[in-house]
Amino acid sequence: MLAYLSRYTHRVAISNSRLSRLDESGVTFRYKDYRRDGINRQQVMTLATDEFIRRFLRHVLPHGFHRIRHYGLLAGSARKASLARPRELLNVAAPSDDDTTDEPDNFRPPCPAVAAA
Repeated sequence: MLAYLSRYTHRVAISNSRLSRLDESGVTFRYKDYRRDGINRQQVMTLATDEFIRRFLRHVLPHGFHRIRHYGLLAGSARKASLARPRELLNVAAPSDDDTTDEPDNFRPPCPAVAAA
């Protein structure tokens, strides 16, 4: 189960290196068929562009959903209390509220032309 999950938790649905061709016939890409063994495991598939996009977008999580939740020390409800003692032992100050922001450093607001559409 862990090997299965590890293939999907921190990756994009498909990497650029697996994309072989994009033309009027569609998108051609390589994939591993885990039901086969040996050299036949690597397969090639061509999908119509709209079908490729539909399948790709099935891997995009809706806004507000998280791929991995934290438990234990990093659980949201107990994080502050759980991390206080390790910080004390390591002599590390807790980050100030000014250090945190809701927006990443590379945040760009959406293009007005796209937002209006």
